[in-house]
Amino acid sequence: MPREIQADPAAGLPVLESTPMDQQSTGPGANGTGSARVPMFNLPTSILATVVLLVVVHVIRSLLPPEESFAVLLTLAFIPARYLASAPPLPGGTIADFTSFVTYMLVHANYVHLLVNLVWMLAFGSAIAKRLGGRGFFGFSIFCGVAAAATHLALHFGEMIPVVGASGAISGQMAGAIRFLFGPRSSMSGGRIDIQNQPLTPIWQTLKDGRILLFLAIWAGLNLMFGLGYVNIDGAGEDIAWEAHLGGFVAGLLSFDFFDKMYARPKLPE
Repeated sequence: MPREIQADPAAGLPVLESTPMDQQSTGPGANGTGSARVPMFNLPTSILATVVLLVVVHVIRSLLPPEESFAVLLTLAFIPARYLASAPPLPGGTIADFTSFVTYMLVHANYVHLLVNLVWMLAFGSAIAKRLGGRGFFGFSIFCGVAAAATHLALHFGEMIPVVGASGAISGQMAGAIRFLFGPRSSMSGGRIDIQNQPLTPIWQTLKDGRILLFLAIWAGLNLMFGLGYVNIDGAGEDIAWEAHLGGFVAGLLSFDFFDKMYARPKLPE
């Protein structure tokens, strides 16, 4: 989830964290009955690759000296002040003006921040990846993350506080997932939702579903409590940049139809 954290003493800057990207086919089971048993950790390759990437980036940065680690963070982070005509020189230069819309999702402030994002991505990103496949998952996630950064930029233009973390993209994954995870029970098979064949719920109907409204109310409440400083997940006095969450969520909710039509691959009946 995006949050303001204590600055590195040597750098003098606080940081905003952004906390809460193949499709696997399930063929006939080994017993030839046509009903494959799904292991608990049957994760799409794209999800596993993303987990490894995020963990490796954070481990490498944590092994660097503090000054170098913070320089890497500033190079990858999204900093609204970059777009001021009078902006001071920042790590990454002009290239980072463009790349940071994506690279900020790769870096996290600490291990707690990373773990929270990974848990939310496993919950909702896995469903997106199974439905859209790897390319669709990455394309949709990056789109939502860019929209989250753009939302933050519009509301915090010129601020020097960097934004890091993948939660803008993950908020979009959550928005896309609720379009089919809360579908009719008739679309369930053996007690499991048929993710690939589940029809999308229209947006207007999604926002009238009591289950979804309750879920969103809890999610919004958590964002509000983090954003107002009533709760923080690691005791560092951090504020949540909830606007980035909201921007990613709205982008995911409104754009999922497009990505679903382009990338979804329904299973054919056997």
